[in-house]
Amino acid sequence: MNLDELRTFLEVVDTGNLVTAARRLNVTPSTVTARINGLEEEIGQKLLHRNKSGAELTSPGFKFKRYAEVMVQLWGQALSEVSLPRGFEGVCNVGLDFDLWNGFGQHFLAHVRETNPGIALAFWPGEQRMIDRWLSIGLVDIAFCYAPQAGERFASRVLFDDELILVSLDEMDQPRLDATYVYVDHGDEFRRQHAAAFPGDVTSALVIASSDWALDHLLASGGSGYLPRRHVADALKRGELRAVKNAPAFTRRVHVVENAQTVRGWAWYGPALVAAASR
Repeated sequence: MNLDELRTFLEVVDTGNLVTAARRLNVTPSTVTARINGLEEEIGQKLLHRNKSGAELTSPGFKFKRYAEVMVQLWGQALSEVSLPRGFEGVCNVGLDFDLWNGFGQHFLAHVRETNPGIALAFWPGEQRMIDRWLSIGLVDIAFCYAPQAGERFASRVLFDDELILVSLDEMDQPRLDATYVYVDHGDEFRRQHAAAFPGDVTSALVIASSDWALDHLLASGGSGYLPRRHVADALKRGELRAVKNAPAFTRRVHVVENAQTVRGWAWYGPALVAAASR
């Protein structure tokens, strides 16, 4: 097994066609076929159903795809760490929940670039399940997320509590969980808090599991929904959104999970966390 075979396999999966994959990779279709054959022979399983109309994943191919992606990503990370451009003194690979880029992730990046330009940064956004996997395989050194990670290799600590407030395009004196209400799914703890605050059946015509997407929808189409205060701070100042009066607020605890051995020698790291969390 080699990287060319893995990249070719992923390209065929992405395009659904061996000829198109060959064109993208700048090789002949016979080379693509030979690489896929070699990969299947080594694994001992048929990874693709191939016919004149294209190629589709088999059941073993579907299972193998995620490992191929991780192996290619890890190779790219290894190259970046051992072949840093001249003038760089280190690299930090960061995993973060999608909802933590706006505000906190941006501030962390800005602080490091301003105060420690010799540190190269790579950001990997994802949901909690993906972040947990990236930590376990060493793809990321630190992760900003809503759930601590257990294990001897990791240290977890609380950074701050993300306040979730109910906002609306129109002035509202009381929360109205009607047909215009957008249920923004912020995870298990939010669901418990929401159910306790609104014990009646809440039937929402729209569920969105992304704060950024929900904010875009509210600004474009109206309605109300729970969003992190840091996400809506600018919209509130400009009067584009309004905080709903007499609505309960909820919280999500934000953690940083660290590869303890890796971060031990990073003098720049502690100040960067403090600066980002305090803004």
